[in-house]
Amino acid sequence: MFAVTPDGYGGPEVMKWAQVDDLPAPAEGEVAVDVVAAGVNRADIMQRQGFYPPPPGASDILGLEVSGVVAAVGPGVEGWQPGDAVCALLSGGGYAERVNVPATQLLPVPDGVSLTAAAALPEAAATVWSNIVMAGGLREGQTLLVHGGGSGIGTHAIQVGRALGARVAVTAGSQYKLDRCAELGANTLINYRDDDFVKVVTAEYGGADVILDIMGAGYLRRNVAALAEDGALAIIGLQDGAAAELDLGLMLFKRASIHVTGLRRRPRSGPGSKAEIIAELRQKLWPLIADGAVTPVVSAEIPIADVAEAHPLLDSAETVGKVLLTIREP
Repeated sequence: MFAVTPDGYGGPEVMKWAQVDDLPAPAEGEVAVDVVAAGVNRADIMQRQGFYPPPPGASDILGLEVSGVVAAVGPGVEGWQPGDAVCALLSGGGYAERVNVPATQLLPVPDGVSLTAAAALPEAAATVWSNIVMAGGLREGQTLLVHGGGSGIGTHAIQVGRALGARVAVTAGSQYKLDRCAELGANTLINYRDDDFVKVVTAEYGGADVILDIMGAGYLRRNVAALAEDGALAIIGLQDGAAAELDLGLMLFKRASIHVTGLRRRPRSGPGSKAEIIAELRQKLWPLIADGAVTPVVSAEIPIADVAEAHPLLDSAETVGKVLLTIREP
């Protein structure tokens, strides 16, 4: 089969679409998927640069989410059969013609979503739902602050927040991205280059009940200041550093909580596992997608042979939503 095989670590040019060994048949509890499209995530960029190795036992091929068609099922798999249209959350291996994935990390393509566009869902949906709902407890009438509102995670989080009946504030660095966030339902638009999100959110809402943060250390002090009482800060990225001082006194005063979570290294099964998150997505989020309340936002579809053109798009001022790599016709 063909897959993206990096020639060492470095820039986008190290990625090549080349022939590799075929995968073995799916093991116990696994499903083989012929890949139609793969989502591009910042974790892929970090792995390409040598900063984010795959967890033990995972494929060293890039790619954490795909859509495609079930090609074969392994022993013990129930509920899936060859020909099923699916999307899947992976620990690696998505930039390829075929991938083996635990059946518990598989989701049906939602009604109304194309097979290609479905590749934009698993990573963003699992990240957003596990952080703002399962951990953050977001509910109707609360305020959600999303940093990086124009990203794949951000565009998904805006819609989930609105579908749950929350008010949504977003930060972004351009009016173009803020306008797109407004189209998706964001109530409060904050240009982080010009405005202080702490002042805006505090003045309008008395603080945010849940904050979804991709920046890390550089935003920690201001995020805590922006929290409402009993608020929850979910840190899912460290784009602005990993170490910062935390004001525990202010946290105590607000009865606030912070959780810092990743998705890729979660266990397959058990409490806090990928399987647990995927099951909740299918039960609670997939109906919202089928109803059109939440839709995948795709900024670009790039043929897999041109993968080197895809990674830089994540930092483009014109990119709003997900970037997909297309492998074969659906």
